[in-house]
Amino acid sequence: MTETQTALQTAAPNQEAPLVDPFERAITYLRVSVTDRCDFRCVYCMSEDMTFLPKSEVLSLEELDRLCTNFVDLGVRKLRLTGGEPLVRRNIMWLIERLSRHLDSGRLDELTLTTNASQLTRYADQLAACGVKRLNVSMDTLNPDKFKAITRWGKYDKVMEGLQAAKRAGISVKINTVALKNVNDDEIDNLVSWCGDEGFDLTFIEVMPMGDIGGEDRLDQYYPLSQLRADLAKNWTLEESDHKTGGPARYAYCRETGGRIGFITPLTHNFCESCNRVRLTCTGTLYMCLGQEDAADLRQPLRESEDDTLVKDAIREAISRKPKGHDFIIDRDRTQGVASRHMSVTGG
Repeated sequence: MTETQTALQTAAPNQEAPLVDPFERAITYLRVSVTDRCDFRCVYCMSEDMTFLPKSEVLSLEELDRLCTNFVDLGVRKLRLTGGEPLVRRNIMWLIERLSRHLDSGRLDELTLTTNASQLTRYADQLAACGVKRLNVSMDTLNPDKFKAITRWGKYDKVMEGLQAAKRAGISVKINTVALKNVNDDEIDNLVSWCGDEGFDLTFIEVMPMGDIGGEDRLDQYYPLSQLRADLAKNWTLEESDHKTGGPARYAYCRETGGRIGFITPLTHNFCESCNRVRLTCTGTLYMCLGQEDAADLRQPLRESEDDTLVKDAIREAISRKPKGHDFIIDRDRTQGVASRHMSVTGG
């Protein structure tokens, strides 16, 4: 049974018809950037002197709750809060507590976050109490000096303390590592071993060509995961896995550690054929594809009327324009598919 058929069959009797794009893919996963601000300045994500959005352009927490609820009404089963760094948004726990009501009602299968872990010592217990069972944590190196160089502003010890706080709270952790040539390509074995010891899953991600990052050359950073996986195979036994989390990663089981290793390959092997995702920015802009510029403004219909009909009509119209896939290319001569916006704007 396809995901579209499943979505249609599992819709509650009083639930509106679920979202289906022109290629018959059910849209069941919404990633929401609650802020473009971050307490790190990772070299592959943003420039050090970033100019952030004026607060007047950012949706209120109440507006974010209302928009997310409209998507749940339309069949979205998974919400992921992203940033920037979502946990630096003031009063963010109010929004997470509000959204958790959809877990309690059974209309939402999962509420989760992507975070850099810098705020987890403060928030891990509260997140667990709201029904957050899983976190993606961005972590690209186990070397404190290198960590400082990659994140520019990050504090390694604070992140490690946050990871332990998540473990104590009973939250599962998946480490997301961007593969960077001549930066962390000598650490992949250490990362696999460490994640195995800690009980964390691990996903490697190819660097994505998005936004001006202030003098860094992404082609020089590019470490294709086909090569990374071949390098891993020298020391680890990887067995194909059908494990899925609703995202774009393809997983393998590591026999030696007993853990899962995922691979997200937007460049060497895109994941568009099964895409069930759309991304909402903190300004209310909906991107139907991470690698395309086409977008829909949901802020205007949200603010025009307290009735949700306009919002839902705008969402459905946007989904009708969802493209078949992205066109990321990264080489010396071609720049097709290189989105001008930063990843922190769209949401990771």
